[in-house]
Amino acid sequence: MAHSNFHIYTVKEITLYIKNRLTSDHNLQDIWLQGEISNFVHHSSGHFYFTLKDEHSQLPCAMFRWANEDLKFKLDDGLKVLVKGSIDLYAPQGRYNFVVTEVHPKGTGELYLRFAQLKERLVKEGLFDVKYKKPIPRFPNRIGIITSPTGAAIQDILNIMRRRFPCAGVVVVPTMVQGEKAAEDIVRAIRLVNTYEHLDVAIVGRGGGSIEDLWPFNEEIVARAIFESNVPIVSAVGHETDFSISDFVADLRAATPSAAAELIVPDKKDVSRQINGFMSALLQNMRNMLMVHQKHVEGISSAIKPKLLIDNIVQYQQRTDDLTSKMTMQIEHNLKIYEGRFNALCEMLDAVSPLSTLRRGYSITLKMPEETTVDSVEAASEGDDVKVVLQDGEMKCSVKKIELNGRIMKKKILQTKEDKKEK
Repeated sequence: MAHSNFHIYTVKEITLYIKNRLTSDHNLQDIWLQGEISNFVHHSSGHFYFTLKDEHSQLPCAMFRWANEDLKFKLDDGLKVLVKGSIDLYAPQGRYNFVVTEVHPKGTGELYLRFAQLKERLVKEGLFDVKYKKPIPRFPNRIGIITSPTGAAIQDILNIMRRRFPCAGVVVVPTMVQGEKAAEDIVRAIRLVNTYEHLDVAIVGRGGGSIEDLWPFNEEIVARAIFESNVPIVSAVGHETDFSISDFVADLRAATPSAAAELIVPDKKDVSRQINGFMSALLQNMRNMLMVHQKHVEGISSAIKPKLLIDNIVQYQQRTDDLTSKMTMQIEHNLKIYEGRFNALCEMLDAVSPLSTLRRGYSITLKMPEETTVDSVEAASEGDDVKVVLQDGEMKCSVKKIELNGRIMKKKILQTKEDKKEK
């Protein structure tokens, strides 16, 4: 029989193919299931193996040790639960199972699912963002308390406030803290608190209880009322391990109502110690300043005593005389230097001066009336008026005769011969 026209899969190949199809289907990942536990096995490895069933079908489940280490209750056959997980395929046996990551008892599990869905939605809307958190005043003058007037929480809060910071005023706004209408009543109380003047902060909460008892603080209307409050809200719901939606949206979360009172009011003993510390530091600074100024005054007082004052004046006079003498000597020295430089420059100028040349018997002849220098016999003609400048005066003359020296004559003769040749 020929097999060349089609592919023959191995068992491993087809198993891995099915596994990939199951694990890549988003509709089968991170889903919630409900059912009854049967065939429960707590393996020596720490893993849980059980079957989740209803009246029609059953599904093998595995919950690995890393997922069940923090489980708050014990799993056993017959327990109705709500589980979260993903469909997977166990390849060695070729069977699919449900890998569980969370498990809750049936009633509690439904509430937790509502809690998780609301929390996820409010996170996306930004109601938990830190940028919206209002600061809690360090020394509140007036505090609002929204809780049941008959519960233990109100007494714990009041006792701690009286002991720690009795000067703070308190406004108690009674409200229901459990039951079907509790959420609406809490919203009413929060809105009422926002109508009071000069209220610095408000506590919203109650003591511990079951998840059903604490559920009003997980309602969306309560979360939005806290978020919209202009008065800073401190959420104090249940015990330290309890978390509610109001804890996440409030401006500050306290583990318990008592912890809320301790968080928002300072301890008068600490404040008193801090004030005493400030007073001690202030007094010490004042003493140091007084000592500095006292020494300064003593120095001035000593300086203005008659004998010391006269001595200081004499010393300043002597210092002034010394400086004057040094300045005079320096000025005279500089003047001698500048005088020598000036005389040297004058001699240099005199050496190249025309007057110096005239004193050696020379003269300067100027043609009149232009007063142009006559530096050659060709610059004047017979009959021209000239001025002769000597070292001690001037002479006005008239040119009667011009005689040329040998060089000039030679030049004239050569020019005459050249003129004749050209003719």
